[in-house]
Amino acid sequence: MTLRLIESLVSTEPLAAGFSDNAILAALLKFEVALARVEARLGVIPKAAADAIAGAAVPADFDAAAIARAARESGTVAIAFVDTLRKRVARSNATAATFVHWGATSQDASDTALVLCLQHAFPSVIADHDRVVRALRALSDQHAGTVMLARTLLQSAPPTTFGLKAAGWFGLVSRTGAQMARAVEEACVLQFGGASGTLAAVGSNGVAVATALAQELGLRNPGAPWHAHRDRLASFVAACGVYTGAIAKIARDTALLMQDEVAEAAERGGGSSTMPHKRNPAGCAVALAAAARVPGLVATFLSTMPQEHERGVGGWHAEASTVAAVVQATASAASAIAGVLEGLTVDAERMRANIAATNGVVFAERAMTLLAPAIGRDKASELIASALDAARRERRGFVDVLAANADVKAALPADVLTTLADPDAYLGAAEQFRRHLIGDSRK
Repeated sequence: MTLRLIESLVSTEPLAAGFSDNAILAALLKFEVALARVEARLGVIPKAAADAIAGAAVPADFDAAAIARAARESGTVAIAFVDTLRKRVARSNATAATFVHWGATSQDASDTALVLCLQHAFPSVIADHDRVVRALRALSDQHAGTVMLARTLLQSAPPTTFGLKAAGWFGLVSRTGAQMARAVEEACVLQFGGASGTLAAVGSNGVAVATALAQELGLRNPGAPWHAHRDRLASFVAACGVYTGAIAKIARDTALLMQDEVAEAAERGGGSSTMPHKRNPAGCAVALAAAARVPGLVATFLSTMPQEHERGVGGWHAEASTVAAVVQATASAASAIAGVLEGLTVDAERMRANIAATNGVVFAERAMTLLAPAIGRDKASELIASALDAARRERRGFVDVLAANADVKAALPADVLTTLADPDAYLGAAEQFRRHLIGDSRK
């Protein structure tokens, strides 16, 4: 399945295919065939019935559009799907049709199909996540000593390194990615409880059928149905929200670094339809567009959690499309930012030039830490404020203005004054923090 134009920025081809009509039908059929085979092995239904059900389970033979239309009448795709499957089985074995969906309820089929699609599609997200992590580790190592302005509240601040910035991104994405991976593993469990969550329809075989069905499908058996208990999926959806927020942070920072006035880093970018000179942050735009969808979808899912009694009305009915949209947006964001980072160019000279362009005012903090112990904080504050004002007014170097003051000359050695605006000399624990964030244990 190819991407639809309207979803081209908020999904990827593998994920669009992973939640396509064909994928959903295949997952529903996989559930029904596995259920029939397990029940036949355990003597719950005849083996001939299981064989007939398996023989009728051809996704291409099902009209997804017709099932979708019928679902609006029944309130769930599963009912229309099971009705279609029964009719197809009846063509070859009328008796076998009786045993289609035996002991299950519509939510068993729809929830398990969703989980199967999720289990099949999510490795694509993890693959792109791994690309992001590798690219960030490489950027951090490559630029461990590349000094640049830190920026706080969008204003210039004392220097940091691009290596530390990339390591911060690395830590953020690594932590949130690990949380997401754990959450999806927890969410990929069998749903099988029958009409009331007791499996009464399969008699004393309920637990055995559930155990064997989970094994047949390659899913974990949660030990009990979860029809109205949506915490696992909710935790996964929320984890995707946090992860895409991490991706968006990287995209936002990168887009800001690409501004002409900053020009410290650049992705491969995209062109403009009308301005030939432009190199747009296209990958960042895709990542941000995809990530922007997710918080609202997380809120939608969380709002469905108070589901009535043993099986709710309207809550779980809204979840499948919400989960699919969340996963596709997460995939789109991860894929886009992986491409950005793999092709990112960093202009170390421009970074130093931007530090120099501040005329040293970003080193006022350093001046304070040196002067205050020698002449007192109040006097140091007064001298530094006066020097900052003069430097900005006269467009002179802050350190030159400060060093001309007799009290400053008396308080600080000449060699200290000459290196006051050296960014390499005011990086503190940047390298230790960088190594910690990327997991480098060297001292």
